[in-house]
Amino acid sequence: MIKKTSWRPLPDFLTIKESKIEGLGVFTTRDLPEGFDLGISHVFDERFPDGYIRLPLGGFINHHEIPNCTAYEANEDEKMGNIKHLRIKALEAVAKDTEITIKYIINRLEDPNWEFEYEVSQ
Repeated sequence: MIKKTSWRPLPDFLTIKESKIEGLGVFTTRDLPEGFDLGISHVFDERFPDGYIRLPLGGFINHHEIPNCTAYEANEDEKMGNIKHLRIKALEAVAKDTEITIKYIINRLEDPNWEFEYEVSQ
């Protein structure tokens, strides 16, 4: 028998929909104020190939050169205690039905000039 739980893959203020940027994206279901903490997107764990476990929030956020959110590293969570992770925070007020975006690079090149190579390739 399936037990009832309060866990949801995403908080109730976010949903996944078709994106104009790429495939699916994370969208707001209500207005979010500037500085709003959307939650944890990745948990660091060196046992995984990329060194992290990507949670549902981190799995569908698309890149944008002028993002409305940012990712930042944290070492503590209010509910889980000491845990190294990435969190998502609104850089500005984000209106209802807006796609959440972050400026990021998926793969860093092995060449030490990877930032230059990325800019040139865009």
